[in-house]
Amino acid sequence: MIGLRLGVLCASFGLAGCATAPITQSGSLASYQAMAESNGILAKSQLNIDKDKVLAASTVRIMPTSFSGEAGAVLSEEQRRLVANAVDRALCLNLSERFTVVPANERADLTTRTFITQATATDPVAAGASKVVSAVPGALGVPVPVPRLPIGLGSLTIEAEALDRKGRQQAAMVWARGANSFTNSPVLSQAGDAYDLAGSFSADFGQMLLTGETPFGKPPKLPSIERIGAALGAKPKNAACEAFGRDPGLIGMVANRLGAPPEWVDKGAVPQDGQPGTQVARR
Repeated sequence: MIGLRLGVLCASFGLAGCATAPITQSGSLASYQAMAESNGILAKSQLNIDKDKVLAASTVRIMPTSFSGEAGAVLSEEQRRLVANAVDRALCLNLSERFTVVPANERADLTTRTFITQATATDPVAAGASKVVSAVPGALGVPVPVPRLPIGLGSLTIEAEALDRKGRQQAAMVWARGANSFTNSPVLSQAGDAYDLAGSFSADFGQMLLTGETPFGKPPKLPSIERIGAALGAKPKNAACEAFGRDPGLIGMVANRLGAPPEWVDKGAVPQDGQPGTQVARR
């Protein structure tokens, strides 16, 4: 019901209330054949999955997300690293609900590869204005939630796949979603919406691999105690997820509420051999 109401609100506000994101294919995936449209209330997607093969898998490794081509050129290198790592960390925590996640240098039943193909920036000025406007009712003693100003919204397009031990594609998804005035908090960073949407993608792609089915059109499942704890910054269920750093947890939630940039509170991936753990190489 909440998703349906958001869809109605977005339709009422038109493109101004919800940013749009294009479905793109960069050519980075092993195959784009047999992909069928499967859209959610807010996200658009094309996907293909071999349910039996995916459900038969018990181990998975996550290759670091990278930006494809000129995607995210408006973001700084630090911001691209942060967004890409946010994808990997959230995906690792979500997949841990069923899979044993192993380090990237070990073999697994499935290997995920993820590419960010489009990322538009959040307008920090518009985000700041939204924070000011939303604070007015509270200052006047009126407890009325105020939607974010429908300008300067960012968006994200991602494609990902899961390959078996022989390198054959068993699942693939092309996913696109724009920020909206109702569920994406405005933060004073060009990477604000892309960072927020990174978690939304990982939830959808992760759910597809957990169930072997489209993640859309189904009621959400309650996360495990371990997943909730990891979201609050606790130790993740699988040690391999530590490579992507800990979730900012409550500090991150408070920072987001105040509109602080995610780069202020998210320490990112654990450095490997003196280098950041997340790839930002252009393709």
